[in-house]
Amino acid sequence: MPARMQIKLSDRFNLKKLIKFALPSIGVMLFMSVYSVVDGFFVSNFAGKTEFAAVNFIYPLIMILASVGFMFGAGGSALVSKTLGEGDRQKANEIFSLIVVASVVACTILSAVSIIFTRNIAEFLGSEGEMTEYCVLYGRILLAATPFFALQFGLQQFLVVAERPRLAFYITLAAGLTNMIGDALFIAVFKWGVVGAAAASALGQVVGGVIPLFFFIFGKNTTIRLGRPKFDGKALLKSCFNGSSEFISNVSMSIVGIIFNYQLMQYLGENGVSAYGTFAYISFIFVAIFLGYTSGTAPIVGYNLGSGNKAELKNVFKKSFIIISVLSVIMVILAEICAVPLSMLYVGYNAELYEITVRAILISSTVFLFSGFCIYGSGLFTALNNGFVSGLLSTLRLLVFQVVAVLVLPVFLGVDGIWISITVSDALAAIVSLIFIFCYGKKKYGY
Repeated sequence: MPARMQIKLSDRFNLKKLIKFALPSIGVMLFMSVYSVVDGFFVSNFAGKTEFAAVNFIYPLIMILASVGFMFGAGGSALVSKTLGEGDRQKANEIFSLIVVASVVACTILSAVSIIFTRNIAEFLGSEGEMTEYCVLYGRILLAATPFFALQFGLQQFLVVAERPRLAFYITLAAGLTNMIGDALFIAVFKWGVVGAAAASALGQVVGGVIPLFFFIFGKNTTIRLGRPKFDGKALLKSCFNGSSEFISNVSMSIVGIIFNYQLMQYLGENGVSAYGTFAYISFIFVAIFLGYTSGTAPIVGYNLGSGNKAELKNVFKKSFIIISVLSVIMVILAEICAVPLSMLYVGYNAELYEITVRAILISSTVFLFSGFCIYGSGLFTALNNGFVSGLLSTLRLLVFQVVAVLVLPVFLGVDGIWISITVSDALAAIVSLIFIFCYGKKKYGY
């Protein structure tokens, strides 16, 4: 599509145009989920179940650090979109440049500290023996690349603000292909095991994080540009506050993943962690669609908030609600259908592990009926620059409902309680999200 025909944030969006604008962002999130999914497939089938368990065990730590980039990206893009809607392009560029620098500095410091204490963290979380060694090998390599991963998260969202969602998709496609080819070579051919998996993912993250920098520095006809940052403590705090829900969501998901792994180690040992890991890969892909749609449409919401166009806010919200509802039903059906073939693909080499995994997916996949509304609700309030409500929804969903459910339900239902807790917590969170969306949002924002 020629640049002069590209979809603008100021356009009137019908259903087709809204989906078309959000589709590249959905593709971005899908390919970003490829990192762990492809790693898991190659590690499980070419390295072994202990290595597979180790990758799933330590990955939440990586995501906690990467969440810093997602926080700056989500919160900062909302603020920059609003500023563009208000007509102040110079200030938007200054805020954008400051956020990029702050994200890189913060992630570099956190990564360095985490590399030093990787072994201590793995052992504290319950890893033992050989699995700990694999956790350390995989974790330290990926932690070194985390600043690039965080940069990729953030800049992909700013590419949407710059009205270049397709470019964001192409960059992520290149990063995903780098990761997949690296996995095939390093794990299947060179037999490097978890080291190869980490190296492949790290290379993909470098590609995904560095290429957008060149666009924002040298690109032409872009609404925002990377330049010399001007410190603005208020804007930086506002960005962090706006993106706090995304930060809370990612950190909380990682914490919940750690708690799940701990519970499963008590009930099923390494097999439980591996089974949960396989479901997590399905979840990564399906949740990526919800996340992609939410992040893809967020700049539209932010822009119309800044310009005061309540009619378009209402239009985009109504169409988004329809899209999320349809996607939720489709995803549950697909997950149930894919339970057996995906379990066979990942862990078919072990009969006991295969049976556990199939049951875990069949029970847990009902969560997709509710997760889309939770994700969209939180993302909507971030786009509306309401970090408080967005953060509250994320906290209730992940740090309250999920933690309580995964700790309490297994007491009464055994290991099935762990799988059921995923759906129960998101069902409760979806109810709360919808209450805020329809009541609080309608009164304050006019949609």
